Amino acid sequence: MEVIIKKTKEEASQKAFEIIKEEMENGAEVLGLATGSTPEKLYDIMVASDVDFSNMVSVNLDEYVGLAPEDPQSYHYFMQEHLFNQKPFKETYVPDGLATDEEEETARYEGILKEHPIDVQILGVGTNGHIGFNEPGSSFDSVTRKVKLVQSTIDSNKRYFEKEEDVPKYAYSMGIKSIMRAKKVLLMAFGENKAEAVKGLVGGPVTEDLPGSVLQQHPDAVILLDEDAASLL
Repeated sequence: MEVIIKKTKEEASQKAFEIIKEEMENGAEVLGLATGSTPEKLYDIMVASDVDFSNMVSVNLDEYVGLAPEDPQSYHYFMQEHLFNQKPFKETYVPDGLATDEEEETARYEGILKEHPIDVQILGVGTNGHIGFNEPGSSFDSVTRKVKLVQSTIDSNKRYFEKEEDVPKYAYSMGIKSIMRAKKVLLMAFGENKAEAVKGLVGGPVTEDLPGSVLQQHPDAVILLDEDAASLL
């Protein structure tokens, strides 16, 4: 595990972009992408760049259960607005939030991951240490599945919704084993509220109680932090 600390999230996001660009120059074809506030600056940099992504495939980590792709709160919509509308990819994949057959949808998505092995996976980390929507207690052997969101995650996400009761309670998410198959992982964490999770992720015991700690076992994981997120290291 390599830890890179930059003064600001802008500088850390720029470094993440440079790593992605270098990996693409070395033959990377598939990016695993995340949503939420953490990667927004990275996507801004990607959009502003002259890098052509039209031969790239993207596979997203997760999607809320019950939200249509055109719903402004869906992760499908987020990706269109923040990246794909400005920087088209050859193919893009996001779990189907409206899928009614849970087993069929999760098997379909695992099939996509096997067909398009991820070269570089972008991750954020929750304040409780979750990666994707793999909450504390998730098995390190988990693959894509429907997950119940814990209250702290719902609390973190409710700022995006009009009312707390509108926040979805379930999501389809890549599992930890699915994430760990990526050849390279770039985890970004910004802000003082992530410092405790980062401390455990980088230097604490590898435990399912803090899912992000599994990255200590990944052969090529890069942790990109601003000074606030790194303040307890």
